Amino acid sequence: MLRLIAARALFVLAAACAAAPPPLSSLDGDLRALAAKVRGDVGIYVRDLRSGEEWSLAADEPFPTASLIKVPILGALLARVDRGELDYHQQLTWTKDRLYPGEDLLGSFADGQRVELSKVAMLMITTSDNSASLWCQELAGTGTAINEWLAAQGLATTRVNSRTKGREAEQKEFGWGVTTPREMCELLVRARDGALGSRAMGEELQRCLARIYWDAEALSVLPPSVHTLSKQGAVNRSRSEVVLVHAPRGDYVFCVITKNQADTSWTSDNEGFVLLRAVSARLWRHFAPERPYEPPAGRERF
Repeated sequence: MLRLIAARALFVLAAACAAAPPPLSSLDGDLRALAAKVRGDVGIYVRDLRSGEEWSLAADEPFPTASLIKVPILGALLARVDRGELDYHQQLTWTKDRLYPGEDLLGSFADGQRVELSKVAMLMITTSDNSASLWCQELAGTGTAINEWLAAQGLATTRVNSRTKGREAEQKEFGWGVTTPREMCELLVRARDGALGSRAMGEELQRCLARIYWDAEALSVLPPSVHTLSKQGAVNRSRSEVVLVHAPRGDYVFCVITKNQADTSWTSDNEGFVLLRAVSARLWRHFAPERPYEPPAGRERF
């Protein structure tokens, strides 16, 4: 009997060891080589959420958020809903003076059209609608209130700059917001773990981050059946993406952000876009070697 128990224990231990990916340090050369191809500054943070192991490159340096800032805006908005200060299903009235220049879906709404708050939040995250983002920022209590919420989460760098009193200098340097690769990952991990508020709030935040229209970069090199939480960002000299992947062997999270890019093109071969795809693909091969994946021929047409 003792031999049987010992044999079973050894089998379980062997299976666990076989399932564990190699240490993240084994990726050091590959990830640094990918980052070196970008003419500009690059920050990368990776965490194995099963083991807690980390890999980083300038992960605590400040970077422009671009549309990544919409994650903390949503978090602070849902926190108000969680506290009973807002009704997530309340009807709002869209007016054309809220339109932010650009291709926003809210801009197609008729002046005076009614729209539910939850739909505005969805547009902010799913399609990255900037008009929706500014509206949600206002409903969350302004950028100052969002920054107070971020500080309460222990995030020292991530802040909203746009339309936020006292953040004018930071807006000039970083644009809409500022963050670090590590802190963006921390936000997604806390959302997954229900550590930003109630369990209900955390699950709604996850559902929002799972509905993403902009899937041409880091998400495009992952199998479409794999569940992810993510947000993307891009401005002229910066590209960014944060992704939490529910991989077969266990979850992992990563964030890639660039700044001061020499390449300011908006085509798929932009150095920042290429980096997002390359890092995502390399990490998938590391964490899920038993499920090799290559995007199919013709993927670029979609």
